[in-house]
Amino acid sequence: MPEMPEVETVRRGLIPHWVGRKISFVDLRRPDLRFPFPSNLEETLTGAKVTEIGRASKYLLIRLDNGNTWLSHLGMTGVWTIDSPGDGKHDHVYVEFDDGALTSTYSDHRRFGIMDLMPTSSEREHKLLSGLGPEPLTNDFTLESLKSGLHGRRSPIKTVLLDQRVVAGLGNIYVSEILHRSGISPTKTAAEVAGKSQRIVVAVERIHKFTNEVIFEAIEAGGSTISDFRGVDGSGDLGYFPQQFMVFNREGENCKQENCGGTIRRIVQSGRSTFYCPRCQR
Repeated sequence: MPEMPEVETVRRGLIPHWVGRKISFVDLRRPDLRFPFPSNLEETLTGAKVTEIGRASKYLLIRLDNGNTWLSHLGMTGVWTIDSPGDGKHDHVYVEFDDGALTSTYSDHRRFGIMDLMPTSSEREHKLLSGLGPEPLTNDFTLESLKSGLHGRRSPIKTVLLDQRVVAGLGNIYVSEILHRSGISPTKTAAEVAGKSQRIVVAVERIHKFTNEVIFEAIEAGGSTISDFRGVDGSGDLGYFPQQFMVFNREGENCKQENCGGTIRRIVQSGRSTFYCPRCQR
């Protein structure tokens, strides 16, 4: 599933093509994706100009000059492409801008994506956005907010960091990398990591630091090109962060940490693969 850095890459890729353009035609090729399309989606989009493209966690927020925001979530395999014909089997949403001067197509063969509408003035009240926690690389993501999210939680630290109410935008790939850089075992409970007192412990400081570091590096590199994810140009050539993976998808390989000598293991937590080095992650 595309994680926050991938969605940010899509956002940046769409901005020069969409912002400032008027949506002149919308064709929904089916009634739904993961959920039904809003009944007024075509009507609301047609004739509106895109003024801005924002993002909250893994949700694209396409803001329009008619006071509405068009939400797009890529699900597991969703992709927006530019100037594609839109005639493929899995091309579910076709959009024309400025009377056909530009076209865009949303394709999604698993159909786990989401599209919805909301008033721009009340975006954060939307049911998909209202419960989101602070996001890395923002002023809201503080040591105190992270400590509060971990404190007293008896679930494994890996599972808690995937909770979007604790940290918005983190996914399976990057949490494995964050915990490796932090030197923390994914099997420890969040409560063990956070400590019993209200004091900010070193482990929380490490997670905070490396969360920002990993997400920054991934965004700068264009996100991970794993699985079905592609960028708006459709090429899939979005950067090179996978080459920097220390543990993810490296089961049985040597740990890259200097002077470690450990071997990367894979375990399953909450139905998801976790990769870690048992020697340098304690």
